[in-house]
Amino acid sequence: MAPRLEPENHRRIVVIGNAGGGKSTLARQIAASIGTSYVEIDRLLWQQNWEATDPQSYDSAHQRAISGDSWVIDGLGRRESIAPRLSRSTEIIVIDLPIWVHFWLAAERQIAWSKGPIDNPPGGVTAAPPTRLLFQTIWDVDQHWMPDLRRLVNEAETAGKPITRIATLEELGLMTRQYSM
Repeated sequence: MAPRLEPENHRRIVVIGNAGGGKSTLARQIAASIGTSYVEIDRLLWQQNWEATDPQSYDSAHQRAISGDSWVIDGLGRRESIAPRLSRSTEIIVIDLPIWVHFWLAAERQIAWSKGPIDNPPGGVTAAPPTRLLFQTIWDVDQHWMPDLRRLVNEAETAGKPITRIATLEELGLMTRQYSM
């Protein structure tokens, strides 16, 4: 059991990566461990039935979230919101697993969801996302978003921002255990 860390007044941690990679679980544990607020981008982005929040409402909610002094935020959200979030952060954790792992973990969650409600569903949405759309999103993010995300993270690292890269399930498990209470 990791010792509970004292809250830090200005610690802003982004946990980011493709769908189904364990971002929300890790981010919730970090926020609880350091005693700060947790923001799930999917709750800003999605309404029930996987209908997208209108862009203006999302942008306003995102700006409010990142303007705080201390937080842990997970998720991708709208593409144009990523750079400002990374810029405002004091630390970045990138979950960058092989695409097949994202498919596998997402499939496991879909199967669990088919058996009934799951704990901590993405965005608080009560119905599972359509599997085909989820898998298409994972593919699109891997092919079209991740290269830009990696570039933004590399730029932040060059500027001196602490970066943690998680590339295996073992690394993800170690970090999750580090922050479990």
